[in-house]
Amino acid sequence: MKLIVPGFVLENSLMLIQRITTMKILRLISLLLSLTAAPILAADKPVVPKNVKNVGVEEFDKLRAEKNAVVLDVRTEKEFKDGHIPGAVNLDVNAPDFAKKLAALDKDKTYLVHCAAGRRSLKACGVMDQSEFKKLVNLEDGFTSWTKAGKPVEKN
Repeated sequence: MKLIVPGFVLENSLMLIQRITTMKILRLISLLLSLTAAPILAADKPVVPKNVKNVGVEEFDKLRAEKNAVVLDVRTEKEFKDGHIPGAVNLDVNAPDFAKKLAALDKDKTYLVHCAAGRRSLKACGVMDQSEFKKLVNLEDGFTSWTKAGKPVEKN
């Protein structure tokens, strides 16, 4: 003869509820971790300053032809000498005298800013934006994208 023990059914139900609760908690923890990691991952890609236009190679190249445009290469002097966009002016964003040299530039011109991959140029654009430069354009993905597109490169 079998005895049915009500507590046994109850005990199995409690175990099931505990497992479900544990799974829900783990999912919640996973969700929270993914949400807190999102800003960290987003920080890998620099934020484009408010008054800066981020453009691709073709648009950047077209803008170079404008009379009021200045191509500003913010890479190091060595990087610049190894190859740069024709007619570019070199002003290393990480140099100690960057702000001083920046102050000497005409704020009414259009500055087409680039670096190697787009990170330093956004940094430079941020500084220039705060210094009230009127028109700033950043080359998305930098000089690397320029050379990949087969655009002209000058060396000196």
